[in-house]
Amino acid sequence: LDPNEPLLIEQLAKRFGVQDMLTATRDQSFLASLMYYLGVLTIADSGDAMGRLVLRIPNLVIRRLYVERIRDATLPEYEDRETARHAAEHFYTSGDLEPLCDFIETRYFQVFDNRDYRWNNELVIKTAFLVVLFSDTFYIMDSETAIDKGYADLSLIIRPDMRKYRLLDHLLEFKYLSLKELGSSDEEIKGKTREELRALPRVAAALNEAKQQLARYRTTLQNAYGDKLRLHTHAVV
Repeated sequence: LDPNEPLLIEQLAKRFGVQDMLTATRDQSFLASLMYYLGVLTIADSGDAMGRLVLRIPNLVIRRLYVERIRDATLPEYEDRETARHAAEHFYTSGDLEPLCDFIETRYFQVFDNRDYRWNNELVIKTAFLVVLFSDTFYIMDSETAIDKGYADLSLIIRPDMRKYRLLDHLLEFKYLSLKELGSSDEEIKGKTREELRALPRVAAALNEAKQQLARYRTTLQNAYGDKLRLHTHAVV
């Protein structure tokens, strides 16, 4: 679920008999209510400005179930899951993002139909990285982490009992630019190297904005965690 656009419903549905399941309109309110009663969504502390109920993922256990379900759907092959695991583990200890980006570009997004790309946005990209990097064994992972009056897109903070290993803390900030914003076609973008893409004015500006945000977040986290923090920051456009 997107923290910036939470799931909103007027009220919870109250009937889930066999007849209701067969005949009721399966709109957002009905399905969200069912997920609430099944325990995979919960009601946030307060509603929105119009009094509607705000639903969210209740805890890290359920978040893991969501991530695993998406991972099974997008990476059904064992070989792909193993490649993703190796790229993620390399990133955990080195901070090297290149193998991870290569995998996401060449394998993860291959499961999508061309028509799916019209729905691409920053959340889609962030979800891809979350799915591939997710490890609640090594990290306290969170998206839209509140830091210094802002929200970091994706944070991986080493669990206290895992700091004895050669793991690094990570903070990722994502910026999404459409082909229209870049004024380029799909073929033109694919023909450029990453260095050439970084040099594009819109990309360079987005990277600079992300780096400025990450610098502010670093200061706040450094004050909170002190010398034990091994933070690497990553701007992804």
